[in-house]
Amino acid sequence: MRNSPGSSRRLNRQNKMMSLIGLATRAGKTASGEFSTEKSVKSGQAKLVVIASDASDNTKKKFSNMCTYYQVPFLIAGDKVSLGHCMGKEYRASLAVSDENFANAILKATKDSPN
Repeated sequence: MRNSPGSSRRLNRQNKMMSLIGLATRAGKTASGEFSTEKSVKSGQAKLVVIASDASDNTKKKFSNMCTYYQVPFLIAGDKVSLGHCMGKEYRASLAVSDENFANAILKATKDSPN
């Protein structure tokens, strides 16, 4: 069974995003976990917040409201295990990227390309 071209592009975007998050982590430009992500957003260091799609509704609402208030872009992408795996951790429901170039690259990697 073959994947449709759209799902293949979506998978490639997801893989690229996870690779960029891993690279940013190795460069020391991420904060992960609820407390560290919140601290990063409130201190103005966060340039992007990534929330796992399987995070609790409360967590999604908390970070989406916080990011809207502090004018920080956010994505709901991946799941807790894959976010944690790309950071070399067990699982993570949220993370903040503190480098603007990494944040822009992750946002660009997740945008839909025209069909």
